[in-house]
Amino acid sequence: MWDNPSLRCLLAIAFLHLLSLIYSQETGFPEAPWSLKCITHDLNRMICSWDATSSANLGLTYKICYTNSEPFSPVCIETGEKRADIPVAMGSTNIQITTLNASGTPLATETFVLPEENVSLIPLTPQILNLNADFSTYTLYMKWNDSGSVFQHELDASWQIQILRKETMETVTLMNYDSKLTGKDSILSWNWTSDIPLECTSHHVKIRCYINDPYFSGRKEWSEWSPIKTVPGKDTKLSSAVVFPQDKVVLVGSNVTFCCLYNEGESIKYMKYGSKSYSLLHLSKWSSAIKVQNVSASISSGTNVWCSLLPDNAAGTVLFVGYAPDTPQNLNCETRTFITITCSWNPGRPTGLYRQRQTKYILFERISRENVTCKVDELNKKHHCDFPVHANQKIYSFTLGASNPLGRAESSLLIDVNQRVNLETPDKFTVSANSSTNAHLSWYIPGNFIQIRLLCQIEISNSNSERQLRNVSMAGAENSNYRARADALHPYATYTFRVRCSASEHFWRWSKWSETKKLTTLEAPPARGPDIWRERSPVRETLTVFWKPLLLSEANGIILSHEVSCYLRETMLEVPVPLNSTEIKLEGNDCLISVVAKNHAGLSPPSRITSVDLPSDNVKTELAIAMGNGIYISWHSDPNVTCGYTLKWCISSGSEPCSVDWETFPSNATDAVIKSALFQPGVRYNFSLYGCKHNGYQLLQNITGYMKELPPKVAPNFTVEETSSESILVKWEDIPVEDCQGFLKGYILYFAKGEKGTSKTNFMEEGSPELTVKNITDLTKKSLRILDLQGKTSYRLDLRAYTVGGIGPSKDLYVVTKENSMGLIIAILIPVAVAVVLGVVTSILCYQKREWIKETFYPDIPNPENSKALQFQKNICEGNTALKTLEMNPCTPNSVEVVETRSTVLKIEDTEIISPVADSELPEDGSDPETGSHVVVSYCPPIIEEEISSPLIDEPVGSSQLIYIDIQSMYQPQINPEEEPEINFVTTAGYKPQMQLPINSMKMECHSPTEEDLDKTAGYRPQANTNVWKLDSPDSPISIQSNNENGSFGSPCSINSRQFLIPPKDYEDSPTPNNTGWAFTNFFQNKPND
Repeated sequence: MWDNPSLRCLLAIAFLHLLSLIYSQETGFPEAPWSLKCITHDLNRMICSWDATSSANLGLTYKICYTNSEPFSPVCIETGEKRADIPVAMGSTNIQITTLNASGTPLATETFVLPEENVSLIPLTPQILNLNADFSTYTLYMKWNDSGSVFQHELDASWQIQILRKETMETVTLMNYDSKLTGKDSILSWNWTSDIPLECTSHHVKIRCYINDPYFSGRKEWSEWSPIKTVPGKDTKLSSAVVFPQDKVVLVGSNVTFCCLYNEGESIKYMKYGSKSYSLLHLSKWSSAIKVQNVSASISSGTNVWCSLLPDNAAGTVLFVGYAPDTPQNLNCETRTFITITCSWNPGRPTGLYRQRQTKYILFERISRENVTCKVDELNKKHHCDFPVHANQKIYSFTLGASNPLGRAESSLLIDVNQRVNLETPDKFTVSANSSTNAHLSWYIPGNFIQIRLLCQIEISNSNSERQLRNVSMAGAENSNYRARADALHPYATYTFRVRCSASEHFWRWSKWSETKKLTTLEAPPARGPDIWRERSPVRETLTVFWKPLLLSEANGIILSHEVSCYLRETMLEVPVPLNSTEIKLEGNDCLISVVAKNHAGLSPPSRITSVDLPSDNVKTELAIAMGNGIYISWHSDPNVTCGYTLKWCISSGSEPCSVDWETFPSNATDAVIKSALFQPGVRYNFSLYGCKHNGYQLLQNITGYMKELPPKVAPNFTVEETSSESILVKWEDIPVEDCQGFLKGYILYFAKGEKGTSKTNFMEEGSPELTVKNITDLTKKSLRILDLQGKTSYRLDLRAYTVGGIGPSKDLYVVTKENSMGLIIAILIPVAVAVVLGVVTSILCYQKREWIKETFYPDIPNPENSKALQFQKNICEGNTALKTLEMNPCTPNSVEVVETRSTVLKIEDTEIISPVADSELPEDGSDPETGSHVVVSYCPPIIEEEISSPLIDEPVGSSQLIYIDIQSMYQPQINPEEEPEINFVTTAGYKPQMQLPINSMKMECHSPTEEDLDKTAGYRPQANTNVWKLDSPDSPISIQSNNENGSFGSPCSINSRQFLIPPKDYEDSPTPNNTGWAFTNFFQNKPND
């Protein structure tokens, strides 16, 4: 083990290191180096530094030996500092640092392995070379050296630039700037625009660098910040308060910051932009600001900014807000004189900036390399510029540049000057005439046009506004007068002339028109004779000759007079103007008439017409057609007409005499539209058509018509001639011709029911079912009978006339038709017939139902004298004066059982008793089917005291019990409740007993009636033996003579009726009974027999 030399070497080194440590602790020397750090600024050399424990010995040095991973021999250097500069090696570097004392004895040694990843690339601290400020644009300009020569190859570099402001060094922005290092030192520049004026406060700038080497695997870090450079504001050196920016020009929509600088001892009160105050922003001790967002265009004088200070001071500025210049539009360059080229353009959108801030234009020509400054007037919007024409140069390339404080724009154009000729307006224009048909013109055009030909255009207008253009080509000249002649003019006519010119070969555009000149040509003899017509007087002794004045185009001058002559009579009359007719005496002879017009230049050709009128037979009148602007007339062609047709009419205007007018047509014409300024709508005109034959004129036909038909002016006058119950006869009169205003086509009659005062609108309402319309187209018919009307009814009639032009006004009448007598008769007969029929039907029905009607309304009342109950045997009644009935003698009462009580008060007399045999049967148990309570009343039949010697019929002499089931009250009793308040009465109906029985006698001692007795009591039963009845009444003489107190009279009740035939006397004075003998229900059912 100890034989290995390497091991022995290592053990020796370890031992020496241990001794060194022990020695250093004992004597106080520093320890070995530690915390090695290496950085590089250029990727070529790196600076390594380390830390070591402090030592009192001042003579220490360090020996550094370094080598890379490759097998190179180590390189050693000594230094007295704790840092060393060694080269940068690829890969890892072994570094051994030995601490030496003053005598060179090693005190400590430390070996480090430094990989490339642990080396930091930190560029050198950049230095700002220059920092300038442009206060007008708020811009900072900075320059610095990139130190690119430090690196041997190209590298990407990034720079961070930090801007700070205010006293507190607030960061405004941190911006990045990229560049490329080329291996040489380069000066880099950068600018930054502030959002506030630089005068408002101080601005500070510093910079640092970062190098990016893709092949370096170590750490890359930012360099240190450069020293701060400052651009001081003007808030520290003030002589008086001021507002920044001063007279600034900005774009519309910009955000602008204004600051107010003031001196010590002052304070700001407020700041206004225009009329609006804004909140203040504090910038420094003597500076405050406001921010205005999205400013709008200002007026030409700008917008004021105001700063008010305390105690008593103020400052301000003006802001101009507008637009950058627009690209010049419609750039056009042309020459007018071949001396200068004039360029004009449209500036486009207005900038809103004027005077020294307005847009400036420069015209640059590329071929000649010349430019001119254009003077423009923004307020008057005149934008043009002149460029001189160069000899022997035809092609020009122009660029128009526009600039103002907010921007710049330009537009280009290439032209051939010979093809862009726009001459000046012709000047000194004159017109003269030396004949009746020619005129001479002269004008002047400035400019040099020797090299081109000119084309001039002459405009000639007459008095009728007829315009004609004539072109004249002529050689160009330099500043010369140009002449031309206008021929084929009309004599004695007024013309208006003007002229314009252009280049002939390459037409570009016409010049402006010259001023106008008027000229009247000379007179000439009239071109033709006047139109003439003649009319003979009714006695055919005189002939009136008419002629029409010649038109100005035909008169060729001023007509002085007309000469009228008759060839056969060889007479000539000269008629001065303005007369247009004359009379000639024929004295029974015809002649050929000639008319000639005369002016200053001579006579017109003669116009001739014969005075002969040919006879006409069967002349018809035709109707013309209105055209709206004239009258259409047609006629049949006449082969005998050789010299044309003449259509004559006469127009009357108020009190003036009739004015004759006419028109002539060739022989082949068959129609014409007659127009006249004197024609009026709605006026009828009469025409006469004459045919010109070889031997004279003949009237062919008469024609009447309207220029335009209108509705009639008035309504037809109509009356009602006759009325009846079902018709009306209407008659009307013709409308006068002057009121028709057209040819009548018919009449319209409206009629409907209506009273006077009915609204006309309702009457004429379309679709009304009551309205009837009749159209009368037969104009010869003057009356109309309206049929199918109603009698005694008011009708409204409305009559109107109509033409092609429309319906005229209306006239209305109100008519009432007569009463219809037949209808009245029918109205009477129908009810009578209905009544008769109803009577017959009723009679038939009554006849068929006569038994029922008689039984219901008129029942048979039996005569007591005819009653079988009173038909007794004669041997009983005859001579037996002792026979009595209804005697009120003491008797043993029978019981009357009352089973129904309808009233609490009983009146015995005038009652109705319903027999149980006749109405109903009692139930077997004897109980009341309705109430179950019974009242028993004692009833005593009369007792016959006298003996009956020979009774024919055995009557039961004992008492019998009568049971009444239904007792109804017929009369209300008059009972005093104070006298007998506790007495109850039995309500009875039918038979009325002759005495009142006390109600409290509920039971009487009577023997029970047998069934045989009950049968005998059914119906009416006499109260005594019939042998003692008397047929006479108590008041009869027989009864009186008998002086029999017990004499009885016949029964007062019918044996077939429940009603009393003769009511008692007190019944007449008593109240109306509750129940009558006949009820409505009896009408439908038979009355039972009791």
